[in-house]
Amino acid sequence: MLSTSARLLHLLSLLQSQRDWTGSALAARLEVSTRTLRTDIGRLRSLGYPVEGVPGVAGGYRLGGGAALPPLLLDDDEALAVAIGLRTATGGVAGFEGTALSALVKLEQTLPARLRHRLEDLVAATVALRTESSDVPVERLTAIADAVRCRESVRFGYEDSDGTATLRTAEPHRLVHTRGRWYLAAWDVAHRAWRTFRVDRMQLRTPNGPRFVARDEPEGDLIGFVERAVGTATWQVRARAHVQAPAARIIARVPPAVVVEEVDATTCIAHVGSDSCDQLALWLGLLDADFTVDGPAELGPALRRVASRYTRAADAASPGGSASA
Repeated sequence: MLSTSARLLHLLSLLQSQRDWTGSALAARLEVSTRTLRTDIGRLRSLGYPVEGVPGVAGGYRLGGGAALPPLLLDDDEALAVAIGLRTATGGVAGFEGTALSALVKLEQTLPARLRHRLEDLVAATVALRTESSDVPVERLTAIADAVRCRESVRFGYEDSDGTATLRTAEPHRLVHTRGRWYLAAWDVAHRAWRTFRVDRMQLRTPNGPRFVARDEPEGDLIGFVERAVGTATWQVRARAHVQAPAARIIARVPPAVVVEEVDATTCIAHVGSDSCDQLALWLGLLDADFTVDGPAELGPALRRVASRYTRAADAASPGGSASA
């Protein structure tokens, strides 16, 4: 039989592994009587672990939430996952670097040598690419997350990309972190439409608004909706390309931000955009299909410039030689 200390650690590990346990199942796993189990449960409670009783015919136990966070028992893979997460957890959250670093130091000090070596190998073999980011106070993120959980509307001041400030009320659905920024996917109450809001541009008002009934995800695809909204937000030029190719073929060639509508089995319409007409003209050529386009007047001359450049390069090309545009 395990010693009392070892048995308590094993009991704690079992309670952390699933939500509810019957008393008989716990006693069987520990190879003790139900009386000894009750004694061990009392010991855990005296140490500050909030072990709750589960009502029912058989009775049972669960590890509840407490006023203080008790020590957690992690297996090797769980400990490694937490360490990796802490090393990458600071992106886009203001003031989180010190907190994450402090937690990481505490964890790494307790890692056995075999895990420290695995973590060091992983860190040495990986590189994090730098991305433009806008930091958000952790308090703002947690307040929004709480509103999502409670299904409470949020009221906030919002500054658009052009600097226009407005007061908004929205039903928060999900927080999304992408491209170094935090976004809130929410139902805009005034506009009666789904919107994405940059969290760094939000100034929350208190208290929250009324509760709401959860809606179906926008377009049935939350991730796709956010990708399209974020991807098109910076477009300075927009156009509709009528493409002589099946929609499935074009969808495979374009980023998620581009909406492709099927016309028939051999043609489709792609809603495209870019920072300038010249960039859009170059990008349209990557569709690798014939097309016509509805767009700003400047797009036609941009297409001609691209066509002329490639025509000159083609005319100057010779077998085995070089071509210059």
